[in-house]
Amino acid sequence: MSGELETILGQSFALRTTFARRDGTPRTLETTYGWSGAGEVVLSGFPGKRDWVASLARSPDVVIHTVEGGTGFDIPGRARVLRDREERLPHLFAFVDRWSLRPGFPRRRFGFLLGAVRLNRRLGLPWWGPFYLARRIFDAMPCVVVTFSGPAQHRMGPPPQVTPPRLDRNQAYHPEARQGPG
Repeated sequence: MSGELETILGQSFALRTTFARRDGTPRTLETTYGWSGAGEVVLSGFPGKRDWVASLARSPDVVIHTVEGGTGFDIPGRARVLRDREERLPHLFAFVDRWSLRPGFPRRRFGFLLGAVRLNRRLGLPWWGPFYLARRIFDAMPCVVVTFSGPAQHRMGPPPQVTPPRLDRNQAYHPEARQGPG
């Protein structure tokens, strides 16, 4: 892996192209990730059910597209949805660590909480008190590991366009659905 690509993966966000689980249509979306420094990235985000996780579980081929830096890269990968709590936690901790460095993030409070949860896990203590709430949050966060399956390809030009939301799937995007009776 080139030094330029390592720098981009270590400091940036990316786009991912996956294939819809129902019809195989390619979908390109912005994504946040944690990078291990090796040949994989961890995708996660806010707690809750996510269509993109179900799509990756059904069709695990993915391409990670870098969006910053002088050269663009497209990296083929294979996704694996992690479901076991003990397998997920180290990946989720790394993901949260990376994004806690962003401007505006409440680092001190969150850093203290994350440190306490890590200590709790190391000591093998039960999930009680405030740790119970932290466990529920981590359990609800998606966790997908994408292992790079081939060499990064240099891309000339910009990354692919982000796919617009499917309006039929989310009524919040329909202006007429928000209007009251008339």
